Amino acid sequence: MYNLSSEDLVLQATARSFADELIPYEEYAETHDGDLPPEVETAMRKKVLDLGLHSTNIPKEYGGQGCTMIQQVLVQEQTGRVTNALAWMMHTPPAWLTEVATPEQIENYIRPATRGEKEEAYAITEEFAGSDVDAITSTATRDGDEYILNGEKWHVTSFNSSAYVFFQGKLTQGVNAGQHAMFIIDLPNPGVRVVRTPSYSHTINHHHPIVAFENVRVPATSMVGNEGDGMHFAYEWFRFERMMVSARCLGGMQRLIDETTAFAKERIVNGQPLTDFGAIQIMLADSLTDLFAARSMVYETAKNIDAGADVKIQHAQCSMAKLFASEAAGRVADKCLQIFGGRGYMRENVAERLFRELRVERIWEGTSEVQRSIIADQMVKRGPQSFV
Repeated sequence: MYNLSSEDLVLQATARSFADELIPYEEYAETHDGDLPPEVETAMRKKVLDLGLHSTNIPKEYGGQGCTMIQQVLVQEQTGRVTNALAWMMHTPPAWLTEVATPEQIENYIRPATRGEKEEAYAITEEFAGSDVDAITSTATRDGDEYILNGEKWHVTSFNSSAYVFFQGKLTQGVNAGQHAMFIIDLPNPGVRVVRTPSYSHTINHHHPIVAFENVRVPATSMVGNEGDGMHFAYEWFRFERMMVSARCLGGMQRLIDETTAFAKERIVNGQPLTDFGAIQIMLADSLTDLFAARSMVYETAKNIDAGADVKIQHAQCSMAKLFASEAAGRVADKCLQIFGGRGYMRENVAERLFRELRVERIWEGTSEVQRSIIADQMVKRGPQSFV
């Protein structure tokens, strides 16, 4: 099905098997702030590297796996089957950086990242600038051979486990004043501090703190690309992450449907299994249909990217994939929790955890509303026939 190659299927099976090893630790993580037992964490991180499930998106010349987009989707789909972000250790470092990185940046960030030695965080979002990246107020001011960075960033995912952070700000002077620039900041840094770390609906060990950058001095060599390039990199990152979000939504839906169907077949009410009741059949049928439609869309989008589709087409189709997959996942999570009944509202139940975890997929990396705006804009400019 889906015309996957033998190589694709082997990688998919490997990722699925690894995810299955993590699933038994979900309840432990739920009651331990998202953490695994230390010895399990160490063993699993080594295994993900040994299996070639880390850095699937990084070209081989930089030490990565050099996987196609459809292969990356297949791996991240299995990541989505595991709650509490335990499978995020199948990490995808910033592959977009390889296209513009200096030799120093390659050695300091890309190669260590592909070896699993360093992780990154993105400091882009602000209190009043979420999906509208151009609304940021953070600044970057040139001072000789350095830049001075200032701003406060929100939802800096994985900041607590990161060795460096990408900071995006607007240039304050020169011919590129008002345009965006992106910088790499090593952590810890005396000018970087956590304002506070809010609690979120999910229970994972990747924090999303509010982080202040106060007169942070970085060498000009820490800039990614050139002045004015920041938005370009942000868009590349968004396109990729929207595909990964879509893929994880597929995995979440698959897990929910599998677990809920198994439960409904065994749960007896008035002498009949739940699967004999029309209302339950409708919810299960709608859920499976949503999964099939979402998977078809996500896989097709991935293959279009592999085939070299125009980047504007990619941009809109990635938005379509994220929009549909994330909203479908929300529908499936709601129906499956309902079928579990009171059990579905218990934290020990996978439906309860995924119900909470999947909700954010309609928000981060661009809200559903923003995706619709992107799709409509491209449709008007290029015509509907360009995308379907």
